Amino acid sequence: MKRRILGGTGMSVSELALGTMMFGAMGNTDHDESVRMIHTALDAGINFVDTADVYSRGESEVILGKALKGRRDDVVLATKFALPMGPDANQSGGSPYWVKRAVEDSLRRLATDHIDLYQMHRPDYATDIDETLSALSDLVRSGKVRAIGASTFPAELIVEAQWAAAKGGHHRFRTEQPRYSILTRTIENDVLPTAQRYGMGVLTYGPLSSGWLSGRADPTKGHRAASASHAFDLAVPANQVRLEAVRQLTKLATEAGMALSHLATAFVRSHPGVTSVLIGPRKPEQLLDLLAGADVELSEDVLDRIDEIVPPGTEINPADNYQASAPAIEDRRLRRR
Repeated sequence: MKRRILGGTGMSVSELALGTMMFGAMGNTDHDESVRMIHTALDAGINFVDTADVYSRGESEVILGKALKGRRDDVVLATKFALPMGPDANQSGGSPYWVKRAVEDSLRRLATDHIDLYQMHRPDYATDIDETLSALSDLVRSGKVRAIGASTFPAELIVEAQWAAAKGGHHRFRTEQPRYSILTRTIENDVLPTAQRYGMGVLTYGPLSSGWLSGRADPTKGHRAASASHAFDLAVPANQVRLEAVRQLTKLATEAGMALSHLATAFVRSHPGVTSVLIGPRKPEQLLDLLAGADVELSEDVLDRIDEIVPPGTEINPADNYQASAPAIEDRRLRRR
């Protein structure tokens, strides 16, 4: 499997990364099968594995810790913090108090003495980013963390964090983890160019767009996400448009002689700003399918056709936007005199 350098970290990572959100109560509850899947991914050449403390309330990290026993030095290990881990307000966010508690909890669950990439899962508008970066820099200096990154930050907050790091003399975010697929392309407008300007590695997630691009005969049914979200309700006009786009993409993949899932992951890998693409299988057969497309490359003609079906920088359904909303948008009291 091909590798790329992860931003300014100097770490060499595989073009496909294994995401473990589906290991544990949120997906596959069979720990032994999940461990075998992780080993399958590593044996196939994946050396970059990503998790988060919030995935199944730490269970995903525990499973990953089991799987990496005896293989830890062969893996670039990434995890995340900031989303709520309990009802108390001090169990989330980017305060120095929580940063230093959260990392110890993750280290214990992962059964390791260091994390290669420690990422802030969402922005924390209640905490000065300077305070968060100061605490994270302490972790780097202590050796508990090798590099730091962010996830789902809008472009303006990426810039603010870079500026705060330079001004305060802190370690800076070396990576960004945004959602990106053929059907969700808004990060091409600003997030990807901003990350490129700062030399950041980009680890994208959601290449199959929650199953829409998995290749099922009916992409609105038969998978875990379909029963839990209005994003699959065909009574929503945007989903009708999305379904038509999927039909056209399926035809394109067939004409190009590849599976739709392989077209989808290869499309994300083709962007020069993307370092590695997270795949998040729940079952062994899903993992094997995605691994089979690891070397697929798209021609200029195919990429041009994709642009005709879903124009660059657009998103068919605004409900797909996973970027964290600022308080100024979420709290209407901040929009009224």
